Formats: sequence, C-alpha cells, structure tokens
Amino acid sequence: MNFEKEVKKIHVNIKSNQLNDAMRNCNKLIKLFPKNSYLFNLGGLILQNGLKIKSSIEYFKKSLEFDPKNSAAKNNIANSYKAIGKFDLAENIFKDLLRKDPNNLKCLYNYGNLKQQIGDNKSAINFYEKALKIEPKNIRVLFTIAHCYQSLGNFDKAKQQLSKVLEIDDQNTTAHRGISSMTVYVPDHKHLKEMIDVSRNEILKDTQKIDLFFALGKAYEDIGDYEKAFNNISKANEIKRDSLSFNIKNEEGNIDRIINHFDKFDLSKNLQSKNNKKIIFICGMPRSGTTLIEQIIAAHKDVAGAGELEYLRRVVHNNLFENGKLSKKKIQEEIHMDSTKLSEDYYEYLKFHNYKEDVITDKAPMNFMWLGAIKLFFPNSKIIHCTRNPKDICLSVYKNIFSSSIMDWSYSQEDIAKYYNLYKKLMKFWLSKFADSIYEINYEKLIKDKDNKIKEILKFCELELDNNCFNHHQHSNTPIKTVSITQARSPIYSTSINKNQFYEKNLNKMFSLLE
Repeated sequence: MNFEKEVKKIHVNIKSNQLNDAMRNCNKLIKLFPKNSYLFNLGGLILQNGLKIKSSIEYFKKSLEFDPKNSAAKNNIANSYKAIGKFDLAENIFKDLLRKDPNNLKCLYNYGNLKQQIGDNKSAINFYEKALKIEPKNIRVLFTIAHCYQSLGNFDKAKQQLSKVLEIDDQNTTAHRGISSMTVYVPDHKHLKEMIDVSRNEILKDTQKIDLFFALGKAYEDIGDYEKAFNNISKANEIKRDSLSFNIKNEEGNIDRIINHFDKFDLSKNLQSKNNKKIIFICGMPRSGTTLIEQIIAAHKDVAGAGELEYLRRVVHNNLFENGKLSKKKIQEEIHMDSTKLSEDYYEYLKFHNYKEDVITDKAPMNFMWLGAIKLFFPNSKIIHCTRNPKDICLSVYKNIFSSSIMDWSYSQEDIAKYYNLYKKLMKFWLSKFADSIYEINYEKLIKDKDNKIKEILKFCELELDNNCFNHHQHSNTPIKTVSITQARSPIYSTSINKNQFYEKNLNKMFSLLE
C-alpha cells in the first residue's frame, strides 16, 4: 500500500465534501497504522468538518496520546472545545501553544476567533493583527478584522480592511457585499459601478453570484431603483435556495412538537435558580427589531449586552432532546431535578464572558421557540417579544443572506411566509400560557413614540430610567453580529417602515400566504 497515495485520496474526499468516504478511508488506514498521530488528527478534522464535534475530540486526544507535541492536533482540539462551549479548555490550549510558539499563525487566528465569539472584539483584533504581521495578505484574517470593527460600529476601519481584500482580489464578492452593507449609495456611486463590472464576469461561481446579487440589490434599493433591486435579490435567493435541501415540513413538525410537549406542563411553576444573574431574553422573527431593542437596553449603566448568543438553543438541545427530537420525558426529568442542568449549563457558558453586571441581554431572535423553557428554567428572567409589520419582516428577511443553517427557510417567498405563519402559531400558544410574563414591543409604535416606549421597556425589565437608553447609538458597547449592524448603530429612524409597498407586485406570492 502506498501510504501517501491513500492519504491524498482522503484529502480529495474532504475537498469534495465526501466526508463519509473520507472517514471510512481514514479508519482503514488507522487499522493498519494504529499509533499514527497524523491519521488520528486527520480523522478528527473530518469529524469536525461534519459537525461531529464530540467524536472529533476523541480522535484528537488519540493523536496527542501518540504525539504530545503535535501542535496541529492541539489547535484542532481547542477548536472543538470552543465549538461545544468549553471556552476555558480551549483558551488554556491556545495560551500554551503561543507560549511555545508566539508566531503560530493558526493559533493566533483561532484564539482571535474565540475572543470574537464571546464578544471581546478588541482582544480578537489584537490576535488577528499579530497574525497579519506574519502574513500581511491573509484574506481570511483581513475579513475577520473587518467583521470585528463592523461589530464595534467602526465602519471606516471595517471598510479599510475589506478594501485591502479587494486590492489582493478585486473579484472577491464577499468583500463587495461587506462594503455594500455599510454604504449608502447614490446614483453613479463608484462602488456600485465596480460591482456591476464584476457581475459581467462570466465565470463567477454560484457562491460569488449570491454575494454579489444581494449586494447589488441593496445598492439599487438605496438609489430607489426597486425593479433592479428585486431582480438581483430574487436571483441571489434562487441560487441560494437551489443549493439547500431545506424542507419546511420539518419546521412544521418541530413547532407542533414544541406545542404538544409544553402544553402538558404547568408553565407557571416557579423553579428555583441558584444564579442571581437576570437574563433579558429578546426574541421575535429575525428583522423584527430585536437588535435595536437590545442596543437600547444594553446602553443602560447596569446592563451588559451579550448580543446574539447560541447558548439557549444549545442547552435546550443538549438537555431536552433525544434522538434529534424534543422529548417530553426529558422535559419532565429536568423539571423534577433539584437544580436544573439546563440553566446551569447556560450560566456556565456565560461565565467565560466575565460580565460584572447582574443584568444581561441575550438577543437571539429564534429563542422565541424556547419561551416555555425560559419560563420554566430561568424564573428571574425577562422576556421581550419584538413585533413588526409582517410584510416588512418578510421582505427584510428575503433581502438578506444569513450565516446560520437555522435560517435556511429564508431564501424562498413561500418558505418565508410559511415560516412566519408557524412563528405566529407558536407565539399565540406561548401567549395563551403566560402572556403576563411577556412584554410585546411593536417596532412601528417604538418609532412613533420612542421615549414612552423606552420607559415602558425599562419598567418591565425593572430597571431605573437611564438617559443613555434614549441615545443608545452613542453609548452602547454591545457587539452586533447580525445583518442589522449599520441600522442599530444609528439613531432611531422611520425610513424602513412600509418598505414593502415598493415590492408589492414582486412579492405578491409571499404576501398572499401570510396569515
């Protein structure tokens, strides 16, 4: 057997995303070379790529057992620990690697990613800049620095980093989309012309077209050419949707299971929590104003804004799911525990953020799915539900691309409308169970009566009045990772209200399905 030839075959499998074949071939080699550190590291990477994180850790441990100095395996196991929220283990490994090799490029990048994930963008930038000193033209690092600056609201520096990307690769459509998100276009704008030139390239890949068409759609909307805006947005969505295997029926089943299972329990039951941190969960459909509401609350002197966390979804799946589905038995077991593992796990993740404040915002829009779990297992929390004109929500979803696979429903008019109807169905259920525990804030009413609505929000959250909240764009340091970055860093404005009227004829299919 030619070892190098077999390893090369595995790399070909990985590159073509044939992960099952890659793993099978890797395990065949491991049987022949059972103490080969390189092969176990390779197997761990395959599992990591396939999101089988816990299994990947076992392979990386084996790799390090046979070669404790394997820095690649150390880097990789740290990434796996980071992926499952074991931030302290990941950080200790990154620190150890950098003590031995301060110029370990991958480690600097990955440690920066850890800091970025927990909202410490300034520390992340520090690690990324050290990495850039080693490789000044590393596009991946330039992108992550740009994202950090954008999250912090420093759009000029973010654009500078993306411009450096375009100096290296002027066809980089992701950089063009990033610049587009932070630019207000006028007719004959220089960057609009540049994007049009790139769009004429006949050998663009589908992923490049998706980026570019979304960016062009945004630019044309800015200048009021809604026909061209829609043409580009619809092309981007069509290509993206064709690349996915999403089926809305799965979401229908998920929502029905949540309603059926939680309907069996007394959601007014007040379970005790050992943690004195009060979480303000801000949820609603994506693009309903959740980011704006968080920026307002997080500007308060007694509040820390955590941004869009994935922790609640993670602890719900870890503790209440069985065989990939929500389990009534698991919910029952959790309710009868002296102290619930679900909330303990959540606070354990949060601990690494080192928030000094006792009030913390968690703005993950899709947490609307788990309001029953919040009510049961986070008794001292607050729930804010953001609402908005459904046509404007669905339009805004359709105009944007999202990084998470949980948003795979967002690239077809029909799927968006059906998902919105499922969301309304679930919210109707939660409100029927514990409406008094949910504060509903309507985006349009907030815009029209800002001061009074902010006072109501603070009263519901049991926070004293703080002038910072009325000028949130000047005071909040909460990082923003969502597509709402530029809007939420601005004063409250009304130009996004009833934007749907400009697309009424184009989105008739979607709007007609809304209940």
